Order: sequence, then structure tokens, then C-alpha cells
Amino acid sequence: MNSRSLSIVAVAIAGVLALAGQAGAQVLNPPSRQGSPPAATPLPPADAPDWRMVSPDNLLVIDSTKGRILVELDPRVAPQTVERIRTLTARGFYDGLKFHRVIRGFMAQTGDPLGTGAGGSDLPDVPGEFTFRRGRNPDFAIVPETGSGVRAILGAMPLQTQPDAQMFVTADMKVDAGGVFCPGTAGMARSGDPNSANSQFFLMSGANANLNGSYTAFGRVLSGMSVLSALNAGQDSADGAVGPNADVMTKVQLASAIPEGQRPTAKVLNPTSPAFALRYEATRARIGNNFGICDVETPSIVTGG
Repeated sequence: MNSRSLSIVAVAIAGVLALAGQAGAQVLNPPSRQGSPPAATPLPPADAPDWRMVSPDNLLVIDSTKGRILVELDPRVAPQTVERIRTLTARGFYDGLKFHRVIRGFMAQTGDPLGTGAGGSDLPDVPGEFTFRRGRNPDFAIVPETGSGVRAILGAMPLQTQPDAQMFVTADMKVDAGGVFCPGTAGMARSGDPNSANSQFFLMSGANANLNGSYTAFGRVLSGMSVLSALNAGQDSADGAVGPNADVMTKVQLASAIPEGQRPTAKVLNPTSPAFALRYEATRARIGNNFGICDVETPSIVTGG
């Protein structure tokens, strides 16, 4: 298969771990309150310690024909992939490229200079980074939910992972973790070869668990989900090829490359904060038994730019 288009495969996730033995990990479990939690809880003020400032080196600014999308890159989750995105962005490689494949309720794909799904850059392909080794991160919180398995938030990234207790029997005192493809997750497109990612990437507008463990997740949309939903979609809902009316990324930059007075800034609500836990509680109460990791909000505040 020569095309670098995203190929959808069904992935069976084996070896699911129980939530027992989570010593040392922050768990989203706010104090019980009388009555039902409100449908929504107010966000703390912007200067509250609940917020984490996103590094401008990790803030990808995508200006498009439909508006601006901000993506936080997370080099802890996929270091080689993030370095590739940074390198191509610094070159201006992505400027003017189409969202050539858009499927409503699934994802929008871009990053191909040919605009067909078959192209890439002149750089070598990037190996798949479907999992990474997770340590005891200060912005990591387990998300209790209906069903089995360990689900968590790291920064803004939804994860499936192993319990902290497993760290005591590993040589590096870390455990395996991988990104979950929820709405807003940024992932690398590839062909049938798991190590064939190059320049093309996609932004999720819906959730798709079939991609977990088989595609590299490298970031999360912090702002611009409405822009993502407004992109022109392909007529064929299975293929999603848009054709001549495809929307374009007019300019793609890292925030650090934009003059300080002109760049956007972003803060993300820390998943270990009390405010995050209260919002989690309200969402879980509202959704009930169907609640899952992709229902957990990661609120952000964007200013400037």
C-alpha cells in the first residue's frame, strides 16, 4: 500500500488491567456532596493555580480558511512525532496544504503536499509511537469510569495505561501508556506499514477506539473544535476525499515563532486540580452508565493572537 491515507483497522485491546493497586496516583474522586452535582460547574479564574500554562514550543497554531485551531503537542507521548511536526512547521511545509480528507463525526486529515493522501515530505518516515513509558507525572490523574481498564488524563491527553503499582516491578520505574482517540486528539496518518508516518496528520472530530494502539497520538486540540466541524467534508462518507473545494491551512506556526505580543497563549485546567475533579463529577453524573474517558473535558483558556 503506497498511499499514506489513514487506513481504519479494528483493534482488539488485550490484557486489560483492573483499577486495583493504584498507589500514588491521583484519582478524580472529589468529596461527596449532598444532592446531585450541577450540570456544569464554573471554571476557576484565569490566575488560579488550577491552570497550567502551555509552552509556546508545544502550541501549534493552525490558521485555516474556516478559522484558527490550536493544538497542544505532547513530546512525552510521542517525542519523534512531535519533533517531525515542529521541523516541518518551521520549514513552512504545511502552509497552503489542504484538509484533503474529512469525514463528519470522525476526523479531518491534512499534511499532504499532493493533496491526494499519497504524498509526504523528503524526510524519512517516523516509526510508530503507539505507546510510551509513563512515570509519576504531576499532571496525571486516573479517571474512574464504568468498565474495566485504567484510563487517565496526562496534561490534556486521554490515555489508556497500566497502574502505578506496576512501576515497582519495572527496571525503569515506569509503565506503558498510549493515547486514546477522543474528539480533539491529534494523530499521525500512515499506510499499512505501522512505521510509515511522515507528514500527514489528522484531528479527531469524534471518538474512535479502533485507532487506539495502532496510530500515533501526539497532541490535543485546545481551541477550534467548531472550526474542525465546519471544514468541508468529502461526499463519500467512507473515504472522505474532499476534492477541489477542500479547506486549506493558510498558515501553520509554533506559538514560539510568533512575536510575543502577537502570539496566542493557552492555559489548560490541570487534571489533578479540585476544579477539574468537580467538573468530572458533574459530567459523570449527567451521562451515567455510558460515561467514558472521551466524555472528560479538558477546559482551556486562550488569549491573544
